[in-house]
Amino acid sequence: MWRAVFGRTPPASLSTSLFGRTIAWHIQERAFGGLDRDSLRFLDSLARGSHPRRRQLKPGTVLVRDYQGQRHTVTVGREGFEWQGATYASLSAIARDITGTSWSGPRFFALKDPRDRATKPKRKSAVEAAQERRRSPAATGNGSRPVTSVNNAPPP
Repeated sequence: MWRAVFGRTPPASLSTSLFGRTIAWHIQERAFGGLDRDSLRFLDSLARGSHPRRRQLKPGTVLVRDYQGQRHTVTVGREGFEWQGATYASLSAIARDITGTSWSGPRFFALKDPRDRATKPKRKSAVEAAQERRRSPAATGNGSRPVTSVNNAPPP
């Protein structure tokens, strides 16, 4: 049966249970189609050891945010996010309309922790970068200490 479905002999280490489930899944895939694009992307991210790009909100989920004394209610739909009778492609577009400025939609609606800096590393100021170069002998590339002398005075 394996040869008829896959065109080759089954792997010797395959258990009978996994053998049957694999053939059944392959037949179902042919009959009903494979996984959708989002599922494939999610599984690929798991296989690569990374986390999915964003939280998946189910249609019907209601997000509420009080901003400047006004309550804003957003409903997650199949085609986007519904707010005040209009459908938006992203939460960020809604947050921008509410505030009048550029906002991260997930952060505005408290779906992302504002202390979470994993997505964007902190930039160092020019002063911090210079101080780090002075402290690190490897920064010069040849293992010697960086020269910090002024007017040809010997370094300390």
